[in-house]
Amino acid sequence: MKMLKKTMLLAPAVALGLTAMAGAPAMADQADGSYSTTFQDINNTGASGGAWIDVTGSEAHVTVEAAGLAETFNDAPFPHVQHIHSAADAAGECPTLPTNDDNGDGIIDTVEGLPSYGEIVTTFSTSGDTSPAAATDITVAPSGSSFTYERSIELSAAAQDGLATGQAVVVVHGIDPAGLSEEAASAKSNLVPELPLAATAPALCGALEMQPAGGADTGVTAAAATNGGNGGSEVGMIALGGGLLAAAGGAYALRRRMNANS
Repeated sequence: MKMLKKTMLLAPAVALGLTAMAGAPAMADQADGSYSTTFQDINNTGASGGAWIDVTGSEAHVTVEAAGLAETFNDAPFPHVQHIHSAADAAGECPTLPTNDDNGDGIIDTVEGLPSYGEIVTTFSTSGDTSPAAATDITVAPSGSSFTYERSIELSAAAQDGLATGQAVVVVHGIDPAGLSEEAASAKSNLVPELPLAATAPALCGALEMQPAGGADTGVTAAAATNGGNGGSEVGMIALGGGLLAAAGGAYALRRRMNANS
């Protein structure tokens, strides 16, 4: 069991982190300002929400609000890892069905979305590491169907560049397997084979846009603050991690402003 937990929490994070960090630029562009986005439901989950970020240098105050997400699995809160995605060769926008469903299984998985939103460049964790290495650490991910996440963090150089160039996209991952096709429900993640597809598939997506001077309106409501941004019980999420792995072989199976040239 300890080995399974290490596989769930560490190996996927390292795999994702190395990919993102390899493409990170040496110096960040100036990105000071306030940014926000209203999420798109990109896999017909019924979820909604938004993100608001105030940036000064490499420091950012982040608020993410989400509701209607997958709530539980194996009687534990469903963890929803969340990140800023960006890449110089990505579109800086959210993928759409059926256009970006390359294999036709009825769902946009994380890899199918990469040309649209790019790689992970900063993780919105509830505590500790915010680098791509923490990308799939479910013990520091908000959990449950609704949450308000609020934290001051340090942005990676790649995230700052993405904001400055209009290519930064927020993605919240994790969808309810009950709504998937039989093919998708039985599939494993194409990022991390130890996980089921639904654990890493994107649920919400939104391209960040700079707002007028004066700060972005967070729009946070008390109704969405179910978990208070703390991601719920760490014990519950670790238990969920084991549940997701056990189910991997079974049935468990962001829009950038349109480029001036497009």
